[in-house]
Amino acid sequence: MLKQNLQLKLSQKLSPQQIQLMKLIQLPTLAFENRIKQEIEENPALETGKEVAEQDEYGSSDEFDQDNQVIDTSDIDIDSYLSDDEIPNYRLSSNNYANAEDDKHIPYAAGISFHQQLLQQLNTFTLEDKYWEIAEYLIGSIDETGYIRRDIDDIIDDLAFTRNLFAEKEDIQNVLELIQTFDPAGIGARNLEECLLIQLKRKEQTTEINHAITLIEEHFEQFTKKHYQKIISKLKITEDQLKEVITEIEKLNPKPGSSFGSSSKVVEQIIPDFSIRIIDGDLQLQLNNRNIPDLHVSRNYSEMLQSFKDSKSNDKKQRDTVLFIKQKLDAAKWFIDAIKQRYQTLFVTMNAIMHYQQEYFLSGDESDLRPMILRDIAEEIGMDVSTVSRVANSKYVDTPYGTKLIKTFFSESMTNESGEEISTKEIKSILGEVIKNENKKKPLTDEVLSSKLKEKGYPIARRTIAKYREQLGYPVARLRKKL
Repeated sequence: MLKQNLQLKLSQKLSPQQIQLMKLIQLPTLAFENRIKQEIEENPALETGKEVAEQDEYGSSDEFDQDNQVIDTSDIDIDSYLSDDEIPNYRLSSNNYANAEDDKHIPYAAGISFHQQLLQQLNTFTLEDKYWEIAEYLIGSIDETGYIRRDIDDIIDDLAFTRNLFAEKEDIQNVLELIQTFDPAGIGARNLEECLLIQLKRKEQTTEINHAITLIEEHFEQFTKKHYQKIISKLKITEDQLKEVITEIEKLNPKPGSSFGSSSKVVEQIIPDFSIRIIDGDLQLQLNNRNIPDLHVSRNYSEMLQSFKDSKSNDKKQRDTVLFIKQKLDAAKWFIDAIKQRYQTLFVTMNAIMHYQQEYFLSGDESDLRPMILRDIAEEIGMDVSTVSRVANSKYVDTPYGTKLIKTFFSESMTNESGEEISTKEIKSILGEVIKNENKKKPLTDEVLSSKLKEKGYPIARRTIAKYREQLGYPVARLRKKL
């Protein structure tokens, strides 16, 4: 049955300007610089430079009529697009930008890529065209760690379908063995076991190396599980001899492709968005605005609009021109206002975080970090939690103790036996120290670690200990065992 209902409800929608402002807040410094360059290229009414704009008084404007549509250019306040200041307001606040003298240039080393180095080694061999093409394909299949993680059957199928090259399993195996003679040792291995064996077989064959080869070939699974007594029994060696064997294995590189990293990978440089300095015992916060240009509305566009206002003409072309100019001027003015809002939001948020964690920023000791969640800062600055999250998740701050991701200053709280609220970071730090100082021959289980921390005044469940241990990068007790 059909019926009509009248329903009244309240809804909240974000305007396009608000959405774009949130995106600007989320951008880190380098991406924000690129966003400004893009806006300058797309909007001719937006210009850079310290251009002095003279403020004029404009008379009354004309109205343009067409099809009962009135476009009143008098509502366009041209004066609001102009400024007497050489520098925009958002650049005038003290402690709002870093000293230009701090600008540092980092040289980048040029070099050939990882695969190019392997191809150079291939060029020292004389191969038939068929085997040369197989070799090139196999080198291209090597990942950044130095492994070929594909089955030979899959490689044969790919060569047939993509290169119309039909190869036998033996052909692939022979070429692969050739590539595995390349430097660094271990390149082209299909798994960790093969990678270690390739490296061991290139070494001078001493007693320890021979034992190591036997261990990897015949007892690799027991070795990974650290069943040392079984290995001693099967190899018929002493515990000291096994220590020497393990020492030789530990010298090997499990990721041979990483040795190309210094010259083949792009150097990633973190550009901090904030800078915190200690001056006379007080904290000083700065925003990184070194490469942000001074923005202002184009004087030429404003003069064009003024000329149209003074003109007696009222044709369609001129009305369209007025609308276009107004659109560009509005966009330019909004973008400049959005930058001001972005700077204000970033500065207020980071300033609140800095003062909330003042003890840490003065000492650099992680145990001084207070428990802090996004809501704590949001309530203090009167903004939404999502806004604080956008600032914390993608921004870095340069401190006297290194460059830190802002979200690392946030942590939940736990209550110790004294009833004091402490940061989970402090608990992780204590847990890390306990594991670091344990007897490696008899590593502590999670249950024992829980008891140890309880003795120190931190009543934490075993499951929580396991979670923190994994976050710190420590394996279970069995895998931490050493001879």
